[in-house]
Amino acid sequence: MSTMASTDLATAVEDAAAHLYVWALKDIPQDLRDALRDAMGRETHKVGKRILETINTNVSVADEQGNLVCQDTGIAVFYARVGERFPLHPARIEAALREGTRRATLEHPLRSNTVHTLTRKATGDNTGHRIPHIHWEFVPDWDGLDVKCVPKGSGSENMSFLKMLVPADGVKAIKRFVLDSIVGAGGKPCPPGIVGVGIGGSADLAMHLAKEAIARPVGTQNADPDVAALETDLFGLLNDTGVGPMGLGGDTTVLAVHVEQAHTHITLNPVAVNYQCWAARRASAHVSAAGDVDYDREA
Repeated sequence: MSTMASTDLATAVEDAAAHLYVWALKDIPQDLRDALRDAMGRETHKVGKRILETINTNVSVADEQGNLVCQDTGIAVFYARVGERFPLHPARIEAALREGTRRATLEHPLRSNTVHTLTRKATGDNTGHRIPHIHWEFVPDWDGLDVKCVPKGSGSENMSFLKMLVPADGVKAIKRFVLDSIVGAGGKPCPPGIVGVGIGGSADLAMHLAKEAIARPVGTQNADPDVAALETDLFGLLNDTGVGPMGLGGDTTVLAVHVEQAHTHITLNPVAVNYQCWAARRASAHVSAAGDVDYDREA
């Protein structure tokens, strides 16, 4: 492939990243809109219903004004599915995603949140050392690239939890840990949102799986029937807690519970919880080997 073709493809990925970041922050997916509207119709708690009405109004105002749904522009997290025959090397893809994030922040402009962990010095453009964070998946016998941007605000990210449970305590212990985590979080992660649960693997993989789970559309279930049953059980249990919208009481504590799992060691039972606030923002695009970009709201 010529240098010119490689440059054009890198520019296409960069443009896609810039668009996805802003799009995700302004226009929440339809499945989430439906879930918020349905929750408003079901809510019986007076304060909870009023909060859900306000949230739905917030979404409508953002649409009408072409504005951000929430002022916290978060940290840009990207999920990249790369075909083995996609012409652009992952190192170039990473550089393009980073530059797209920087451009979106400066050109829109967006609030910049990224700082040095110790000095707290701001970078000014929502990039930094190892930020934006990119999760990679490589697909054999394919020449395309799928990119999903999931901006993650600090209110929900601060309510992330990990525990190494005793395998003998079984599924009951998993449910107890998730319940304790969400009840303890209260209104801090801006409920109702999506609860992502990662089980199995190792400590770091469990947390990765929990983050992956929050990026699924509302209404989807895990393909494993045992895991899907756990999702259903947790959804009911969490909404029975009465935490409610913004932690002020009500029937709707979560809009969805998504669980992702990996096989693990015989003596391990890691469980991670990652919360996504009510503005569960995500946006996706497909980039062809020729550099054509196809945007997909619902992926």
